[in-house]
Amino acid sequence: MTRKSQDANGSTIRDVAARAGVSASTVSRVLGGDYPVSTATRTRVLRAVRELDYVADARAKAVAGVGTPTLAFVLEDITGPSFALMAHGVEREATRLGHLCLVCSTEGDVQRELDFIETMRAQRTAAVILVGGTADTPEYRERTRRIADSLASAGSRLVLCGRPPLGPGAPVTVIEYDNEGGAYALVAHVLAQGHQRVLFLGGKPDHATAQGRERGYLAAHRARGLDPDPELLLHGDFTRDSGHRLMRLALSKELEFTAVVAATDMVAAGALTALHEAGLDVPGDVSLAGYDDIPFARDLYPALTTVHVPYEELGRLAVRTALGRTAESPDEHLLLGTHVVVRDSIAAVTS
Repeated sequence: MTRKSQDANGSTIRDVAARAGVSASTVSRVLGGDYPVSTATRTRVLRAVRELDYVADARAKAVAGVGTPTLAFVLEDITGPSFALMAHGVEREATRLGHLCLVCSTEGDVQRELDFIETMRAQRTAAVILVGGTADTPEYRERTRRIADSLASAGSRLVLCGRPPLGPGAPVTVIEYDNEGGAYALVAHVLAQGHQRVLFLGGKPDHATAQGRERGYLAAHRARGLDPDPELLLHGDFTRDSGHRLMRLALSKELEFTAVVAATDMVAAGALTALHEAGLDVPGDVSLAGYDDIPFARDLYPALTTVHVPYEELGRLAVRTALGRTAESPDEHLLLGTHVVVRDSIAAVTS
Protein backbone atom coordinates (compact mmCIF):
# COMPACT_ATOMS: atom_id res chain seq x y z
CA MET A 1 0.00 0.00 0.00
CA THR A 2 1.46 3.37 -1.03
CA ARG A 3 1.83 5.88 1.80
CA LYS A 4 0.24 9.27 1.08
CA SER A 5 1.82 12.57 2.08
CA GLN A 6 -0.57 13.71 4.81
CA ASP A 7 -0.50 16.77 7.07
CA ALA A 8 -1.54 17.05 10.72
CA ASN A 9 -5.10 18.09 9.69
CA GLY A 10 -5.67 14.94 7.61
CA SER A 11 -5.39 16.47 4.14
CA THR A 12 -3.15 14.73 1.63
CA ILE A 13 -1.33 15.97 -1.41
CA ARG A 14 -3.87 14.07 -3.50
CA ASP A 15 -6.69 15.99 -1.82
CA VAL A 16 -4.96 19.22 -2.84
CA ALA A 17 -4.49 17.90 -6.38
CA ALA A 18 -8.18 16.93 -6.67
CA ARG A 19 -9.33 20.32 -5.37
CA ALA A 20 -7.04 22.16 -7.82
CA GLY A 21 -7.79 19.84 -10.75
CA VAL A 22 -4.14 18.89 -11.29
CA SER A 23 -1.91 15.89 -10.66
CA ALA A 24 -0.14 15.23 -7.34
CA SER A 25 3.22 15.74 -9.06
CA THR A 26 2.13 19.21 -10.17
CA VAL A 27 1.27 20.07 -6.55
CA SER A 28 4.75 18.92 -5.53
CA ARG A 29 6.31 21.14 -8.20
CA VAL A 30 4.37 24.17 -7.04
CA LEU A 31 5.24 23.63 -3.37
CA GLY A 32 8.86 22.82 -4.14
CA GLY A 33 9.30 25.92 -6.28
CA ASP A 34 11.97 24.18 -8.33
CA TYR A 35 10.05 23.52 -11.58
CA PRO A 36 8.33 25.91 -14.00
CA VAL A 37 4.52 25.96 -13.59
CA SER A 38 2.03 28.34 -15.23
CA THR A 39 0.71 31.20 -13.16
CA ALA A 40 -2.88 29.96 -13.44
CA THR A 41 -1.95 26.49 -12.23
CA ARG A 42 0.13 27.86 -9.37
CA THR A 43 -2.78 30.05 -8.28
CA ARG A 44 -5.23 27.10 -8.25
CA VAL A 45 -2.84 24.90 -6.27
CA LEU A 46 -2.07 27.56 -3.66
CA ARG A 47 -5.79 28.32 -3.27
CA ALA A 48 -6.46 24.62 -2.65
CA VAL A 49 -3.61 24.49 -0.13
CA ARG A 50 -5.16 27.39 1.80
CA GLU A 51 -8.67 25.99 1.67
CA LEU A 52 -7.55 22.57 2.91
CA ASP A 53 -5.04 24.04 5.39
CA TYR A 54 -2.46 21.65 3.95
CA VAL A 55 1.09 21.64 5.30
CA ALA A 56 3.76 19.71 3.42
CA ASP A 57 5.61 16.97 5.28
CA ALA A 58 8.81 18.65 6.50
CA ARG A 59 10.74 15.38 6.42
CA ALA A 60 9.78 14.77 2.81
CA LYS A 61 10.79 18.31 1.90
CA ALA A 62 14.15 17.86 3.62
CA VAL A 63 14.88 14.65 1.74
CA ALA A 64 13.83 16.32 -1.48
CA GLY A 65 16.24 19.17 -0.81
CA VAL A 66 13.57 21.89 -0.66
CA GLY A 67 12.13 24.01 2.12
CA THR A 68 14.19 25.86 4.72
CA PRO A 69 17.86 24.84 4.45
CA THR A 70 19.42 23.54 7.66
CA LEU A 71 22.78 23.16 9.31
CA ALA A 72 23.66 21.09 12.35
CA PHE A 73 25.64 22.11 15.43
CA VAL A 74 26.99 19.13 17.41
CA LEU A 75 28.64 19.52 20.80
CA GLU A 76 29.25 17.49 23.94
CA ASP A 77 27.60 19.73 26.55
CA ILE A 78 25.38 22.69 25.72
CA THR A 79 25.47 23.91 29.33
CA GLY A 80 29.15 24.84 29.12
CA PRO A 81 29.48 28.65 28.94
CA SER A 82 32.04 28.65 26.11
CA PHE A 83 29.92 26.22 24.05
CA ALA A 84 26.85 28.37 24.68
CA LEU A 85 28.67 31.41 23.29
CA MET A 86 29.70 29.47 20.21
CA ALA A 87 26.15 28.14 19.75
CA HIS A 88 24.87 31.72 19.92
CA GLY A 89 27.23 32.73 17.12
CA VAL A 90 26.23 29.76 14.98
CA GLU A 91 22.51 30.36 15.45
CA ARG A 92 22.67 34.09 14.73
CA GLU A 93 24.74 33.68 11.59
CA ALA A 94 22.64 30.77 10.35
CA THR A 95 19.48 32.84 10.82
CA ARG A 96 21.04 35.80 9.03
CA LEU A 97 21.84 33.56 6.06
CA GLY A 98 18.37 32.01 5.99
CA HIS A 99 19.21 28.63 7.52
CA LEU A 100 17.58 26.71 10.35
CA CYS A 101 20.09 25.62 13.02
CA LEU A 102 19.61 22.21 14.67
CA VAL A 103 21.55 21.49 17.88
CA CYS A 104 22.57 18.09 19.26
CA SER A 105 24.19 17.68 22.69
CA THR A 106 25.93 14.28 22.70
CA GLU A 107 27.09 14.16 26.35
CA GLY A 108 30.26 12.51 25.07
CA ASP A 109 28.41 9.58 23.45
CA VAL A 110 30.23 8.83 20.17
CA GLN A 111 27.43 6.65 18.83
CA ARG A 112 24.86 9.35 19.51
CA GLU A 113 27.04 11.78 17.59
CA LEU A 114 27.33 9.41 14.65
CA ASP A 115 23.58 8.70 14.60
CA PHE A 116 22.72 12.40 14.58
CA ILE A 117 25.21 13.15 11.79
CA GLU A 118 23.77 10.30 9.70
CA THR A 119 20.28 11.76 10.17
CA MET A 120 21.53 15.16 9.06
CA ARG A 121 23.27 13.62 6.03
CA ALA A 122 20.05 11.88 5.01
CA GLN A 123 18.19 15.19 5.29
CA ARG A 124 20.82 16.92 3.12
CA THR A 125 21.82 19.48 5.72
CA ALA A 126 24.10 22.18 4.31
CA ALA A 127 26.81 21.64 6.94
CA VAL A 128 27.59 19.80 10.17
CA ILE A 129 29.65 21.73 12.72
CA LEU A 130 31.43 19.53 15.29
CA VAL A 131 32.55 21.50 18.33
CA GLY A 132 34.85 20.90 21.29
CA GLY A 133 38.11 19.20 22.06
CA THR A 134 38.61 15.45 22.02
CA ALA A 135 41.41 12.91 22.15
CA ASP A 136 43.48 13.15 18.97
CA THR A 137 43.85 9.43 18.24
CA PRO A 138 44.10 7.40 15.02
CA GLU A 139 40.57 6.14 15.75
CA TYR A 140 39.30 9.73 15.96
CA ARG A 141 40.95 10.69 12.67
CA GLU A 142 39.65 7.60 10.86
CA ARG A 143 36.11 8.02 12.19
CA THR A 144 35.97 11.72 11.43
CA ARG A 145 37.45 11.24 7.96
CA ARG A 146 34.64 8.77 7.18
CA ILE A 147 32.11 11.33 8.40
CA ALA A 148 33.64 14.05 6.21
CA ASP A 149 33.60 11.82 3.11
CA SER A 150 30.03 10.67 3.78
CA LEU A 151 28.75 14.22 4.19
CA ALA A 152 30.60 15.38 1.08
CA SER A 153 29.00 12.59 -0.96
CA ALA A 154 25.59 13.94 0.10
CA GLY A 155 26.48 17.54 -0.78
CA SER A 156 27.14 18.61 2.82
CA ARG A 157 30.23 20.04 4.51
CA LEU A 158 31.93 19.03 7.77
CA VAL A 159 33.35 21.80 9.96
CA LEU A 160 35.63 21.03 12.91
CA CYS A 161 35.54 23.88 15.39
CA GLY A 162 38.16 23.54 18.13
CA ARG A 163 38.74 19.90 17.19
CA PRO A 164 42.00 18.36 15.95
CA PRO A 165 42.50 18.58 12.15
CA LEU A 166 42.51 15.44 10.01
CA GLY A 167 45.46 16.07 7.77
CA PRO A 168 45.64 16.97 4.07
CA GLY A 169 43.03 15.95 1.55
CA ALA A 170 39.96 15.55 3.73
CA PRO A 171 36.86 17.50 2.58
CA VAL A 172 36.65 19.40 5.85
CA THR A 173 36.96 22.94 7.21
CA VAL A 174 38.94 23.34 10.44
CA ILE A 175 38.48 26.48 12.50
CA GLU A 176 40.66 26.87 15.58
CA TYR A 177 41.89 29.53 17.97
CA ASP A 178 45.45 29.95 19.20
CA ASN A 179 44.98 27.68 22.19
CA GLU A 180 48.62 27.05 23.06
CA GLY A 181 49.64 30.63 22.28
CA GLY A 182 46.99 31.97 24.64
CA ALA A 183 48.24 29.79 27.48
CA TYR A 184 51.83 30.80 26.76
CA ALA A 185 50.96 34.51 26.90
CA LEU A 186 48.98 34.10 30.13
CA VAL A 187 51.69 32.15 31.96
CA ALA A 188 54.36 34.55 30.66
CA HIS A 189 52.34 37.40 32.20
CA VAL A 190 52.16 35.55 35.54
CA LEU A 191 55.89 34.79 35.51
CA ALA A 192 56.66 38.42 34.68
CA GLN A 193 55.07 39.38 38.01
CA GLY A 194 57.84 37.45 39.78
CA HIS A 195 56.06 34.13 40.32
CA GLN A 196 58.29 31.09 39.85
CA ARG A 197 56.17 28.32 41.33
CA VAL A 198 52.91 28.30 39.40
CA LEU A 199 50.34 25.59 40.04
CA PHE A 200 48.56 24.41 36.87
CA LEU A 201 45.06 22.94 37.16
CA GLY A 202 44.68 21.16 33.84
CA GLY A 203 42.15 19.01 32.01
CA LYS A 204 42.18 15.38 30.94
CA PRO A 205 45.70 14.31 29.84
CA ASP A 206 44.45 12.92 26.49
CA HIS A 207 42.19 15.90 25.66
CA ALA A 208 43.58 17.94 22.74
CA THR A 209 42.50 21.32 24.13
CA ALA A 210 43.91 20.52 27.57
CA GLN A 211 47.17 19.35 26.01
CA GLY A 212 47.56 22.62 24.10
CA ARG A 213 47.08 24.72 27.22
CA GLU A 214 49.55 22.59 29.17
CA ARG A 215 52.11 22.95 26.37
CA GLY A 216 51.74 26.72 26.59
CA TYR A 217 52.30 26.58 30.36
CA LEU A 218 55.48 24.54 29.93
CA ALA A 219 56.81 26.62 27.02
CA ALA A 220 56.40 29.89 28.93
CA HIS A 221 58.48 28.50 31.80
CA ARG A 222 61.21 27.22 29.52
CA ALA A 223 61.38 30.53 27.68
CA ARG A 224 62.39 32.13 31.00
CA GLY A 225 64.89 29.38 31.81
CA LEU A 226 62.63 27.76 34.40
CA ASP A 227 62.00 24.05 34.82
CA PRO A 228 58.47 23.61 36.20
CA ASP A 229 58.02 21.20 39.08
CA PRO A 230 56.02 18.17 37.84
CA GLU A 231 54.17 18.12 41.17
CA LEU A 232 52.59 21.44 40.23
CA LEU A 233 50.75 19.94 37.24
CA LEU A 234 47.42 18.49 38.34
CA HIS A 235 44.85 16.98 35.97
CA GLY A 236 41.06 16.83 36.14
CA ASP A 237 38.48 18.17 33.73
CA PHE A 238 37.16 21.58 32.70
CA THR A 239 34.48 21.93 35.38
CA ARG A 240 34.07 24.08 38.47
CA ASP A 241 33.98 20.98 40.70
CA SER A 242 37.28 19.77 39.27
CA GLY A 243 38.91 23.12 40.09
CA HIS A 244 37.59 23.00 43.65
CA ARG A 245 38.75 19.41 44.14
CA LEU A 246 42.22 19.94 42.66
CA MET A 247 42.76 23.13 44.64
CA ARG A 248 41.86 21.39 47.89
CA LEU A 249 44.19 18.53 46.94
CA ALA A 250 47.09 20.92 46.35
CA LEU A 251 46.48 22.64 49.69
CA SER A 252 46.19 19.32 51.55
CA LYS A 253 49.51 18.17 50.06
CA GLU A 254 51.05 21.49 51.15
CA LEU A 255 52.47 22.14 47.70
CA GLU A 256 54.47 25.34 47.48
CA PHE A 257 53.16 27.86 44.95
CA THR A 258 52.42 31.57 44.76
CA ALA A 259 50.13 31.53 41.72
CA VAL A 260 47.56 29.26 40.10
CA VAL A 261 46.74 29.02 36.40
CA ALA A 262 43.51 27.14 35.71
CA ALA A 263 42.75 25.50 32.36
CA THR A 264 39.34 27.22 32.18
CA ASP A 265 37.48 30.00 33.96
CA MET A 266 35.11 27.38 35.40
CA VAL A 267 38.09 25.56 36.93
CA ALA A 268 39.36 28.89 38.25
CA ALA A 269 35.98 29.59 39.87
CA GLY A 270 36.16 26.31 41.79
CA ALA A 271 39.76 26.99 42.78
CA LEU A 272 38.82 30.47 44.01
CA THR A 273 36.15 29.03 46.30
CA ALA A 274 38.62 26.51 47.74
CA LEU A 275 41.19 29.24 48.38
CA HIS A 276 38.60 31.38 50.16
CA GLU A 277 37.49 28.36 52.21
CA ALA A 278 41.11 27.90 53.30
CA GLY A 279 41.26 31.53 54.47
CA LEU A 280 43.59 32.62 51.67
CA ASP A 281 43.29 35.98 49.95
CA VAL A 282 43.39 36.36 46.16
CA PRO A 283 45.63 37.94 45.00
CA GLY A 284 47.18 38.91 48.38
CA ASP A 285 48.25 35.36 49.29
CA VAL A 286 47.85 33.53 45.98
CA SER A 287 47.41 34.90 42.47
CA LEU A 288 44.90 33.17 40.18
CA ALA A 289 44.20 33.15 36.42
CA GLY A 290 41.75 31.32 34.16
CA TYR A 291 41.18 30.74 30.47
CA ASP A 292 38.23 31.46 28.11
CA ASP A 293 36.98 34.88 29.31
CA ILE A 294 33.41 33.68 29.75
CA PRO A 295 30.99 36.44 30.84
CA PHE A 296 31.04 35.83 34.60
CA ALA A 297 34.86 36.00 34.80
CA ARG A 298 34.68 39.77 35.26
CA ASP A 299 32.10 39.38 38.05
CA LEU A 300 34.15 37.10 40.29
CA TYR A 301 35.84 38.69 43.28
CA PRO A 302 38.48 39.57 42.45
CA ALA A 303 37.76 39.97 38.72
CA LEU A 304 39.60 37.16 36.95
CA THR A 305 42.64 37.62 34.72
CA THR A 306 42.13 35.23 31.83
CA VAL A 307 42.58 34.55 28.10
CA HIS A 308 39.91 35.83 25.76
CA VAL A 309 38.74 33.30 23.17
CA PRO A 310 36.41 34.69 20.46
CA TYR A 311 33.88 31.88 20.82
CA GLU A 312 30.93 33.70 19.28
CA GLU A 313 33.00 34.75 16.27
CA LEU A 314 34.21 31.15 15.95
CA GLY A 315 30.59 30.10 15.60
CA ARG A 316 29.80 32.83 13.08
CA LEU A 317 32.91 32.06 11.03
CA ALA A 318 32.11 28.34 11.03
CA VAL A 319 28.74 29.05 9.40
CA ARG A 320 30.01 31.63 6.90
CA THR A 321 32.91 29.45 5.84
CA ALA A 322 30.91 26.23 5.55
CA LEU A 323 28.15 27.80 3.49
CA GLY A 324 30.67 29.48 1.23
CA ARG A 325 32.40 26.25 0.25
CA THR A 326 31.36 23.36 -1.98
CA ALA A 327 31.14 19.93 -0.39
CA GLU A 328 34.09 18.63 -2.43
CA SER A 329 36.44 21.52 -1.60
CA PRO A 330 39.76 20.37 -0.14
CA ASP A 331 40.67 20.87 3.48
CA GLU A 332 40.73 24.42 4.80
CA HIS A 333 42.34 25.53 8.09
CA LEU A 334 41.60 28.87 9.76
CA LEU A 335 43.17 30.15 13.00
CA LEU A 336 41.76 32.95 15.19
CA GLY A 337 43.84 34.84 17.73
CA THR A 338 43.53 34.95 21.52
CA HIS A 339 44.73 37.57 24.00
CA VAL A 340 45.27 38.01 27.73
CA VAL A 341 42.70 40.08 29.64
CA VAL A 342 44.37 41.55 32.72
CA ARG A 343 42.04 42.14 35.67
CA ASP A 344 42.55 42.01 39.43
CA SER A 345 43.42 38.44 40.35
CA ILE A 346 47.19 38.56 39.69
CA ALA A 347 49.56 40.48 41.96
CA ALA A 348 53.31 40.96 41.73
CA VAL A 349 55.49 39.00 44.14
CA THR A 350 56.81 41.20 46.92
CA SER A 351 60.16 40.41 48.47
